[in-house]
Amino acid sequence: MKVWFITGASRGFGALIAEKALEAGDAVVATARNPKHIVERLGEHERLLSVALDVTHEQQAQAAVNLALQRFGRIDILVNNAGYGLLGAVEEASAEEVEKIFKTNVFGLLSVTRAVLLQMRTQKSGHVMNISSIGGYRASLGWGVYCSTKFAVEALSEALFHELKPLNIKVTVIEPGYFRTDFLDRQSLSSTGRQIDDYAPTVGEMRKFAAQVNHRQPGNPQKLAEAIIQLSQTPVPPLRLPLGSDTVAALREKNNNVNDELARWEDLARSTDFTR
Repeated sequence: MKVWFITGASRGFGALIAEKALEAGDAVVATARNPKHIVERLGEHERLLSVALDVTHEQQAQAAVNLALQRFGRIDILVNNAGYGLLGAVEEASAEEVEKIFKTNVFGLLSVTRAVLLQMRTQKSGHVMNISSIGGYRASLGWGVYCSTKFAVEALSEALFHELKPLNIKVTVIEPGYFRTDFLDRQSLSSTGRQIDDYAPTVGEMRKFAAQVNHRQPGNPQKLAEAIIQLSQTPVPPLRLPLGSDTVAALREKNNNVNDELARWEDLARSTDFTR
């Protein structure tokens, strides 16, 4: 029996992953700002521990980990799922809006990861799964600030992958595309308070697209949760796991564009070395 520690587990991906882990016979420490919502969503279960956790408070993260260890004695899988989106042009985002989303999506993830890694290093095993996004690999207009938080998650995950490999701790950054969840609803998505007319043809169109595609996304959340369970059972998991055909297409397009641009500018790039 593996022990999962999942943030943002009251709904969306977090709740579905917790549900599938319980069905697989594992134990789950499910966290949310209001743990009552976890019980309402998942019910009572002998292998389920619901814990209050606002990831922006580091002391709460350590307290939640302590409760998990008191109940189950170990943590095998950490799923850093808590987070939200911000829709708006980079210029439209206020300092307060930027700081707030980084506090949750990046600093919150770091606080929870630090709290869990102490235990994983002690037990010489574990798997850290960080939920990123298609926007963590390829930024998109209207999502610049949100994507920058996910770019940070990608960088942290890549460094952790190499730092923790000798300690027998695995790291995977998960990159979902557009899945049919509540991510584009107001409870998960914020919009910048400021809107600039000059961005109407670009970011304005993205706002319309987000409203139109809400609950019509191509990705199946149930299948994503099943994929995460399969990932947890893989002896040698990947550093990156893109999920969704739209993510696969976006990654290939960006990789091709980067390769093409590098070929065009390689001579200038190489010209900056010292010549002996």
